[in-house]
Amino acid sequence: MSARISIRFLGGAGTVTGSKFLLAAGRETLLVDCGLFQGQKELRLLNWQPFPLRESEIDHVAITHGHIDHCGYLPRLVKNGYRGAIWATSATCDLMKILLPDSAHLQAEQAEDANRKGFSKHKPALPLYDLNDAKETLRHLRTVKYRQPQRLGKAFTATWHPAGHILGSSVLAVGVERPGDKPLKLLFSGDLGRYNAPILVDPEDELTRADYVLVESTYGDRLHEPFEQSVERFAGIVRGSAERGGVLLIPAFAIGRTQTLLYLLRELEEQKRIPSLPIYVDSPMAAAASEQYRRHSEDYDEETLEVKREGGTPMLPRNVRFCSTREESKALNKVHSRAIIISASGMMTGGRILHHAIHRLPKPENTILFCGFQAAGTRGRRILDGEDEVKIHGALVPIRAHREMLDGFSAHADASEIMRWLANLKTPPKQTFIVHGEPESSSALADRVSRELGFASRIPKMGEEIELS
Repeated sequence: MSARISIRFLGGAGTVTGSKFLLAAGRETLLVDCGLFQGQKELRLLNWQPFPLRESEIDHVAITHGHIDHCGYLPRLVKNGYRGAIWATSATCDLMKILLPDSAHLQAEQAEDANRKGFSKHKPALPLYDLNDAKETLRHLRTVKYRQPQRLGKAFTATWHPAGHILGSSVLAVGVERPGDKPLKLLFSGDLGRYNAPILVDPEDELTRADYVLVESTYGDRLHEPFEQSVERFAGIVRGSAERGGVLLIPAFAIGRTQTLLYLLRELEEQKRIPSLPIYVDSPMAAAASEQYRRHSEDYDEETLEVKREGGTPMLPRNVRFCSTREESKALNKVHSRAIIISASGMMTGGRILHHAIHRLPKPENTILFCGFQAAGTRGRRILDGEDEVKIHGALVPIRAHREMLDGFSAHADASEIMRWLANLKTPPKQTFIVHGEPESSSALADRVSRELGFASRIPKMGEEIELS
């Protein structure tokens, strides 16, 4: 009798965060992704729930990419007893070396804030994990190369394929051994990137067979603006800001979005579609991540490789400066005109961008440009919605600056791009699991998958376990 094979959806089910999928073959287990729940309080509280099995009983962990909602729970897993290897691409491992200690720092800050203000029911409030846990986690990292199968114990073989989402991001193909039968094949999409976007190769389109597919649905119910159209509008916004003599302030995610912006600014400068302006990247994490983007050319698409072959630096505009210290950040207050400041966080929920917003938002010659999704309730969303003022550090800041939004620079595939990736499968999978999306987007994608591709689709529930055959 062959070993029972099952999958449990421990995160990324009915929500766009906390991705964790536990694959079991008999007594051997593989955890695919180990993400932190983020966002609303009821989701964040899930990070404190006991894991459904002892962490020491997990045999293997494989990570698709370095975003916190896919890897940020790892230090908690190690803190509670996981002792095995954590497998990921080299670039993903390097990004986790930046992200996990930073996440531990934020956990400590939040616990300290809760203790100071007394709003936690725990006395004292403790962090989910600390810096020592993050450092211990890094000792467990093991690197893999794209398209080279990695044996994990007796039951599993995993192969990482480019996903085009961020540096090192992967679609994970997992083979599960079955005595007397060919291996069962599962595809985990991780987060899929966009086709024809700059810097990174497109999502791998040579994965043509799978028994089961888990596909993300972040934008399963919508389409992005065409990329070149967004680039043209971006160029116009930069020119308009320069003509007004103002400062263009861009809240941007430190990993992925910042590097895309730098690539496009360099390209637009060289094409003389925008003036060459001083560009300040005020984010230590963005600076560290940009260095990894420069190092890991194995992820580059052909156009980016050509820039490098010709002696250029793809993500380095002519007049860019990275600001690491607080003194360098504060010095930007003296920059009054014809400049660009890129800073985190992308939704203005915290970080150095708030310091710049206090100084830039009240002045009509300035522009604030959002180039990513702004969740409901965030400062970014309130500014985009046209509010006259926004509270920052306890004070109301008037908004007189120009407001702009570009949605074509998303690092996530939209609904049609997800469908394009799925259409590469030559035969229908036994089941397509729609994961990592809000209920509306998952439902819309599941409907398209069934209607247009004829694939059986299912939206799993949080905590659900399903037997595979």
